[in-house]
Amino acid sequence: MKTRDEIGLRDIAGYFLRLGTLGFGGPIALAGYMQRDLVERRGWITQEEYLEGLAVAQTMPGPLAAQLAMWLGYVRKGFWGAVAAAIPFILPPFVIVTVVAAVYVAFAGSNVIQALFYGVGPTVIALILRGAWKLLKITVKSDRRLWTIFAVVALVTFVVRSEVAIMFVLSGFVGVLLYAPPAWARLRAAPGLLPFGFANVVAAMLSTDPNVLLQLGLFFFKAGAFTFGSGLAIVPFLQQGVVHDYGWLSEREFLDAVAMGMITPGPVVITAVFVGYLVAGFSGGLIAGIGVFMPPFLMVVLFGPLIMRYRKHPAVQGFTKGATAAAAGAIVGAAGVIATQVLVDVPTVAIFAVAFLILWRFKVSEPVLVGLSALAGLVLFTQR
Repeated sequence: MKTRDEIGLRDIAGYFLRLGTLGFGGPIALAGYMQRDLVERRGWITQEEYLEGLAVAQTMPGPLAAQLAMWLGYVRKGFWGAVAAAIPFILPPFVIVTVVAAVYVAFAGSNVIQALFYGVGPTVIALILRGAWKLLKITVKSDRRLWTIFAVVALVTFVVRSEVAIMFVLSGFVGVLLYAPPAWARLRAAPGLLPFGFANVVAAMLSTDPNVLLQLGLFFFKAGAFTFGSGLAIVPFLQQGVVHDYGWLSEREFLDAVAMGMITPGPVVITAVFVGYLVAGFSGGLIAGIGVFMPPFLMVVLFGPLIMRYRKHPAVQGFTKGATAAAAGAIVGAAGVIATQVLVDVPTVAIFAVAFLILWRFKVSEPVLVGLSALAGLVLFTQR
């Protein structure tokens, strides 16, 4: 077994390529795999370095699992270590989601595809709610003030039927006032509150409307910068943008995209690639993928050391707590909005209830559960 000083870029890339290919279960599970493999089994990362990386990933905006992977590579081998972790970790789910998106587009009008997602949709709602609950358990915990922020944002998101970005910032500043009040506000708070051929990539780019690609790139860059606490935080942001603001996808197509992000290996924000492909083909998926993963990479290599220096400052911690509680609230609110489009009859409600019960009581593989839901959709769709 190699020591921490002996591992090279190839070792880092090899590990994260495998994790990106086989790592199912969402951001919390992926973070757990890294702790088990890199700290306990291989000893490439110390427990202190891992916990620091986890703290950084929870403090800075960006998808938790991808940012943690980049940070661990950065800690061991600097800038190129972050690159060696990021690209192999993202590449396998990118390829998988691109292929699935191509099949989805080719057969989108068929009854089979409609039947499959008739069953998958309700289960995805259950998966989103389970992911939000996991995020709440490790961030909000029993703090009633953070629960209040969570509830307010969830309610606002559901009532206005879209994500309100300013709520994240306001919640962050509320967190600062609650946990690190400045001198003028020291009031006692109420206790109740390029792996592919370059020529092919260029050809795909030239065949697509550059204005659409620019819009995709800018939109997903912003999306990658607003996913506080978990990749699932991207769901309300994407719903507002791709469905309501730009009209790129229907509610049904958007939910299908979320499903693909949740049941494929790697980070959940790979949903961006599916959306980009549906909007503008391969080049759209590529631009969306680059856009959504660029902010966490830049934050790690540019601001990671600075965040490490000040991450224990009460104001930074307070802002992070408030923003993360808001993210969880937006996730639940968005799930409620999507549910009104998906849970449309007795069979879909029944699939949701069974899936939610299974997730709550048993440890089950998400792809297996989604596969069973798809089979149920095939059976029930034809009997409507």
